[in-house]
Parts: sequence; C-alpha cells; structure tokens
Amino acid sequence: MMWIFCSQSLHNTQYRRTQNKQPNAGRGVTPASRAEITLQPLYTIHSSEQLSLCYANRSAVLYRLKHYQECLDDIDKALKNGYPSHLLHKLEERRIQCLNHLSAGKKAEEGQHDPASKNLKGPEKVKRTSVGFSPEKGRHLVATERLAAGEVILNDRPYSCVLIPEIQEIKGKAERLSIERGVFGTEHRYCHRCLTETLRPVPCQGCSYSCYCSTGCQRDAWEEHHRWECPLGADLLVTGVMSHLALRVTLKAGLKDIQMAREPITYKYKTSEPSCLNRESSDSSPCHTNQPDPSTSYYGDSYLSVFHLLHHLNNHSPGMRFLCAVTIATLYLKLSKTGPPPASWEISRPSGTNSQSPEEEGSVRGWSSELWLMGSAVLRHILQLRCNAQAIVMLQDKGTANTPVQSSREVRIATAIFPTLSLLNHSCSPNTSLVFSTGASADPSGSDVCADVSEGTAEDRSTARGVTVTVRAARDIPAGQEILHCYGPHSSRIVTQERQCLLQEQYYFLCQCEACTLSQEEEGPEGRLQWLDFGNSRHESGLLCVKCKGFLKKSSEGKEAGFTCSQLSCGHRMSSCEVTNRLKEIRVYLEKSVDLMERDKPAEALSLLKRAQNQSKLILAQTHPLQGELADATARAYATIGDWSNAASHLEQSAVAIRSQYGEDSIELGRQLFKLAQLHFNDGARGLALSVIPKVRRLLCLHCGPHCQELQELQAMENCLQG
Repeated sequence: MMWIFCSQSLHNTQYRRTQNKQPNAGRGVTPASRAEITLQPLYTIHSSEQLSLCYANRSAVLYRLKHYQECLDDIDKALKNGYPSHLLHKLEERRIQCLNHLSAGKKAEEGQHDPASKNLKGPEKVKRTSVGFSPEKGRHLVATERLAAGEVILNDRPYSCVLIPEIQEIKGKAERLSIERGVFGTEHRYCHRCLTETLRPVPCQGCSYSCYCSTGCQRDAWEEHHRWECPLGADLLVTGVMSHLALRVTLKAGLKDIQMAREPITYKYKTSEPSCLNRESSDSSPCHTNQPDPSTSYYGDSYLSVFHLLHHLNNHSPGMRFLCAVTIATLYLKLSKTGPPPASWEISRPSGTNSQSPEEEGSVRGWSSELWLMGSAVLRHILQLRCNAQAIVMLQDKGTANTPVQSSREVRIATAIFPTLSLLNHSCSPNTSLVFSTGASADPSGSDVCADVSEGTAEDRSTARGVTVTVRAARDIPAGQEILHCYGPHSSRIVTQERQCLLQEQYYFLCQCEACTLSQEEEGPEGRLQWLDFGNSRHESGLLCVKCKGFLKKSSEGKEAGFTCSQLSCGHRMSSCEVTNRLKEIRVYLEKSVDLMERDKPAEALSLLKRAQNQSKLILAQTHPLQGELADATARAYATIGDWSNAASHLEQSAVAIRSQYGEDSIELGRQLFKLAQLHFNDGARGLALSVIPKVRRLLCLHCGPHCQELQELQAMENCLQG
C-alpha cells in the first residue's frame, strides 16, 4: 500500500511495504519509457499509418496503467487514422478487455457509492467578502461575515495562464529555484490551455510544442490565442513566461475589450496625476485625485479587472521599462508576419474617418492600428505581471516507483493572472491558505463542460475544467477584517529585514504587517543571523551551551557579536563565527546524506546522519530547525530500509522542531504528522496510528479542505486499522 509523505524540505516520500510491490507489467516498460510512449503521436505526420501505430502503442501503455477509458479513446484514434488491417485483431482484443474492466469497475462503484459525492460541485465564487478601497491599500478584500478557520473564502480561476517549459523545483527556506532541463516534465504532462494533467496529449497540428488534454481545449486555444502564438513558437520561449502571458492575456481579450478598458484610463491621465501603484496591496505613499479612478472598482472576472490592476510604471527602473519595450517591439514585428487580424478585431473609429490612414495602408498587411493598440496593452500587462503574477504549484513524483520510499517535489508548473486573487493584500503572517487544483482528466471528445456550471457565461463554460485556486481561512476571521495572503516571504521562514527587502524590490512597498511590526524589535539588527543560522527568534535561539546545555542568548558585548549562556552560573560565551562553523559542518553532513538517499544508498546516508547528530547534540536544541531537518532525513533513511519503528521515533523528534517553527495549526505540522501516521501504519502500531490520525485530519481539513487526496488516504488507513 502506498502512502504520500510530505517532508519539511518540501520533498515528499511515499512509504510502501516491499511485499506489496508488483513487477512492471509488459515487456520491460519502465515509468519513464511509458511517459515517452505517450508523446509519440505528437511528432508524426497527421492522418498516416505511422500516427495510427503510435496511437495503438499508446493505447497498450494506457491499458497497462489501467486507464481503460483513455485506452479505448486511443484505439478509436488508431482506427480513424488507417491502422493496418492485419493488426486489427490486437486492437479488438484490447477493446474487449477494456470494456470488461470498465463494466466491472462500474458495478463496484455502484456498490460503494458515496451519497455525499452528489453534493460536490465545481469551483464557484463564494460571496462572503466585499471589495474595499483606500489610497494606502488600493483595492482589497474584506470579510462581510465571520469566517471560521478552514472555511472557503473564495474560488478563483485564472483569466489566463502559461505553462512553464522547464521543471522549476522549489528549494530551501528562501524558495530558491533550480531548473532541470531535458526531463519529461510540465510541457508534456499538462494541457497547455487548462493545465489538466493528461497521459494522452492532443498535439497542435502546427507545432511540436503545444499539446492539450482534449480536442475541445485544442480548438478553444487555437481560437483564443494559439493561431498567433503557433508561428512565433521559439521566439515566445526565448522572451520568457511573463512576456508570453502578457501577450496571451491581450490576445484573449481582443481589441474591443482593450478599447473599452482604455477609455476611462485615457480620460483619467489627461486630468489627474497617476494613482498609487501597487499590487492592489502596496503600502506606498497615498495620493489623492478628484477624478473617479477605474482602478478603485471591481469588475468581476472580466478583462477590466485585469486591465485595471496597478502596474507600478513609475517604480520600474528605466532599464526594466526599456527591456520590456524592446521585447514587445520584437513580438510586434513577428506578429505582423503571421497573417491579417480577424474581422472581429476591427477597431472602432469615429464616423466620417477612413478605416486606415494613408501611412497605415499597405503596412504589415492591415495590422498597423491593431498591433499598436495590442502592443501598448501587452506592455501594460508585462509591467502588471511583475507584481500580480501567481505561480501555480503542484506536487510531482520523482525517481522510480518501485522503491520502499518514493520522493516527490513541489514544482511550479505555470504562471497565471487571477482577477480576484490579485486583490488580496500581503501579510508575512497571513490569515488564509491557498490550494491549487487542475481538475480531473478531460474527455478527449471535447465535451468538457461541467454540469454544475452549464448555466454560466460562455467564458465560464470554456474554462470550467481547469486550474482553480481555493482560498481558505487559516484562522478565525471576524467580520470587517481584511483577507490577507502571503506573496512569498513568510515570517516563519525569513527574518523581517530580509522579507521587507524582498517585498520592496519586487512589489515596491515597505511591509508593515503585524508580523513585521511585532518582530522588528525582537530580531534587532542581527535578525538574519539569529533566524537563518540560529533558530526561531520568537522563542529561544535554539542553541545550547557546549558546557552546561543551557540555552544560549544573543550578546553584543565587546567588538564581536556572539552568544552567551543564559545560565548565570555558567556564562560561557561563543562567537558568531564559531557557531556558524559548527552549523555549516552539520549542514554539509545533512546535504551529503540526502544526496546518498537520492542515489539509493540509505546505509551510507545513515552513517553520515549519525555523525551529524553527534555534532548537533552538542549545540542544537530539539526545537532548532536544523535539528528538525536532521531528524526528518534520518526518518526517511530508516523508512527506506524498512525500519518503520526507528523512522517513526525520529519523525516525532522532527515534529517538535516543525511545531516550534511553524506553529500548532500549520500545514507544515499537518504534513509531518501525516508521515508519522504512515510510519505507524506500516509498523503495525495500531494505537499510535489511530491517535495521530485525528490531529492530521484537523490540520489537512483546515488548509486543504475535506476532499483532498491525503484525507482520502488517511480515511483508508483508518478504515483498515479499525476493521
């Protein structure tokens, strides 16, 4: 049985009993080669025998993976593309087997049907907030009634999104990124329009890059933006995700919506000074105008909401503005060669004027006026996205599947612009939690409209299946309080001074949220040193005196800053340099051991971890974050060799540090306790597992909702233990 494991370092592991492992079905087909087979139809000539063979081969892989409906769809595609007659018997046999499996599965579902599933609906706006405005904060969301911890505040879908072509793995407390190229990753696993994960992508007929979850998404993407993006191809990849997303937002909107959005802006700039520029959340200096400002209103999910997001034009450096302008000029020239604009894009002009000026006639095949208007909108959106773009994050498996412990990683699969989520202001200690979902697999026939949104607008129906962000209250929020979320720098990971610096650089405001205000005096000028290297500044330093094991406290006596034992009878002093060197040595052991585990050498990793623990016991308290990371890595090593009891013991130690750093109600603690429940389950420790499961359930419900996958697996564990 496989159980998901999420560790402190944002890697997660799946614990399974080795006796439950099954050999790969088929002729030596590994998970990696299966993934490669799913791509074969993308790179062949359409409507050919070669393409039919690719679909047939992919159907065989899907059958082995037990995706029977998807297998049937590929069988149909193989037949439509001229599958060789002398091989037809293979497809017929596979079709019969799939139908038999689907029939048996349907009967089983009817016998185990959950009545509560009837009440599950697709994403909807939850009207429990109102949009407020102030010169200091810009537009922001306020609770109109009391929100209990764990309640859904709102669901939002992106106006547009762009898949990130490389795998970007989130690492470390400062969320540094490492990019791995050449891996079967996001551009092949997810639909390029709605981000639905798929094993059977539908290729674009004009390029070898874009692929979709269904013919419906392929068709909608072509009409919406891809007919112009397809010829640009590599140029868009070179310009970057932000430029690509800015262009896609503009193409989706069309010239009529752009014209309508520009009208009040043009009037405002003629009669008043520019308004405060922030991410709808900046604490910039207030400015006042006597004219109505369209950026103070809320326009729902329409393009107007995106257009009127603040762009910080005056705060961007001249170099940044010039680079953006050159990028748009390059796209302008490329786009002019893709063909004439559609008839529906005709620009509205005052009556009695020619449709084109003499200078415009014959230039870039009728695109001149349209491209100028589009270019200005794309430039506006690029500047907006620096402060308003939202990374979409998902867990992705890594390594081989047939190991006792399998790791996953949190990756950024796409960048998006959310009309309503962009209104939320920042707090380093937010009162909300965000969860992204990409929906279920699509129907390749193109019938991708969910029943519960069938009465919505055309735009809603076209995006009914796709990525959604759900915002939940992380704690009780009284009526009238502002809804806040974190833009990245969080008080539990980064010290105040560094957080404020990062926010000022990217979002152009000095954060004075509650967490920053309360912790500035506690951290002092050496806050970064104390937090990142020496533990949680809100409590003890997490450092122990090497002589008496009392807590060390920060000391600035003398020329060099350092630490002094808090025990008056001891008074031992250690310099910051000495402490830093000790911690670096422990960190080196930890990183080497993790690398050994990634290379399937748990015994060698354990040897290094024991040496690191011998060093850490001399100077680190149980609440220190580094001590928690060591315990977590040791638990993983023991789990890899099947020593569940020792693994659970070390994971309990790690949970102590997690609780101290992130808090009793944090999702980080919930994930750590989830791993602990897995270990107790695998060890057969029924009582211990049942005692942990309620704590895990409470935290996962609070942050992820009652229908997340982890809770379903937790319920399966509980049912097995009780039954």
